[in-house]
Amino acid sequence: MSLNHRYDFVLLFDVKDGNPNGDPDAGNLPRVDAESGHGLVTDVSLKRKIRNFVGMMYAEQPPYEIYVKEKSVLNLQHVRAYKSLDMEDLLEPDKNGHLKSKGKAEDADKARRWMCQNFYDVRTFGAVMSTGVNCGQVRGPVQMTFGRSIDQIIVSEFAITRMAVATEKEAEDQSGGNRTIGRKFTVPYGLYVAHGFVSAHLADQTGFSEEDLALLWQSLAQMFEHDRSAARGEMATRGLYVFKHESKLGNAPAYDLFKCIKAEKQVDVPRHFEDYVVTVDTSHLPSGVELNRLVG
Repeated sequence: MSLNHRYDFVLLFDVKDGNPNGDPDAGNLPRVDAESGHGLVTDVSLKRKIRNFVGMMYAEQPPYEIYVKEKSVLNLQHVRAYKSLDMEDLLEPDKNGHLKSKGKAEDADKARRWMCQNFYDVRTFGAVMSTGVNCGQVRGPVQMTFGRSIDQIIVSEFAITRMAVATEKEAEDQSGGNRTIGRKFTVPYGLYVAHGFVSAHLADQTGFSEEDLALLWQSLAQMFEHDRSAARGEMATRGLYVFKHESKLGNAPAYDLFKCIKAEKQVDVPRHFEDYVVTVDTSHLPSGVELNRLVG
């Protein structure tokens, strides 16, 4: 069933003694706004957690397969589409022996629809699938912003010791000491907010359904519970607030709705979620919009 409403949402999540999203261009330090000192978590990182949750729930089976996943070769998924649609005769090798498609625009459109039907993340977030074997491009109905911490964060650095080395050469150099020194970077505590948007019109184009929407809300609520690692410390969804519009086009601008949710610290140095107070003011909620608290 297609969507009949536009949705905007606010996601609150926190980290304690962990690195929520390391920056590979900065030695994997937690991402920080260089001017304001606020912590950042990219939309790509948040979507990765949703993809992992959905893939885990449905064991990578259609129609909930995941297109962008670790170690995947995307063009091979495009080939699957052509073979499943009996369009294998439209595939030919290029000069390097890699397959490419030679069909018309309508053939790529058939493949695009097959990809949307089978891959949850394609019909949710969209994808560029026009390289090599052409499956077109999909503009996804669900988009998210970076997560940004409510307040400035401090990055803590720790020296850590491993009581082992990787090679015999290292052991010889240390005369059997066999110790490896490393560094670990954490955020002592940070409460982050991200905004998201669901377009009913784009959902019509990709086949994103009410069932897919319910799975999105479940993923946002539970994704951190299944994404544990030593690097991330403790992370959790602390609030998920969904604004539902009466119409497909929407009844109010998203920026006005997001003002209804505020989180303010109650101590100088917050170290727990309880050090914040989250207020939800619906007294001026525009006509035609209702607010649902799914978490919080």
